[in-house]
Amino acid sequence: MLMRLLDAVASGLGLIVLSPLLLLTALAVRLDTPGPVFYRAQRVGKDGVPFRLYKFRSMVFDADRRGPGITAAGDRRVTRTGAFLRRTKLDELPQLINVLRGEMSLVGPRPEDPRYVALYTEEQRRLLRVRPGITSAASLAYRDEEQILAGFDWEIQYREQVMPAKLALDLEYLSHRTMASDLVLIWRTMLAIFR
Repeated sequence: MLMRLLDAVASGLGLIVLSPLLLLTALAVRLDTPGPVFYRAQRVGKDGVPFRLYKFRSMVFDADRRGPGITAAGDRRVTRTGAFLRRTKLDELPQLINVLRGEMSLVGPRPEDPRYVALYTEEQRRLLRVRPGITSAASLAYRDEEQILAGFDWEIQYREQVMPAKLALDLEYLSHRTMASDLVLIWRTMLAIFR
């Protein structure tokens, strides 16, 4: 209950304080390429319930029809503005809306595409017992995931190596999770963004 209160207050304040940056980012996305400002990705949330995750659009308008759900290094669908947004993680800011709505938390395992959740083992499915988050132990460890996923077999690499490693990190984190550890993870995430 305390975590949900923290999520609601922090995401509401974040949306207010960051509103000038959000407006400038939305304008940059709109001026760069045609299409909507937001990308609404289908993701799997707590208890396996699907929801729409909000991001600033960083790829061409119909990118989901032009290629896979995972982005690898050198993906030509990424726009000029999108490359900057992805590098700085500014494309993730609209997820504060998902946190405010209760679909996500500030800290929790990153929400995954249903196609990949279908591959989870029973143990990995334990992650679906909690709300997904904007940041997690795995998202910090794999901050440069796009650069890791290079070469012709990048999707196999994601399914067989990266995804299981990320899920293991998040399962380990959840087994020792406290309010203090969540606050430390939020702080570490902010430091990583501004580094």
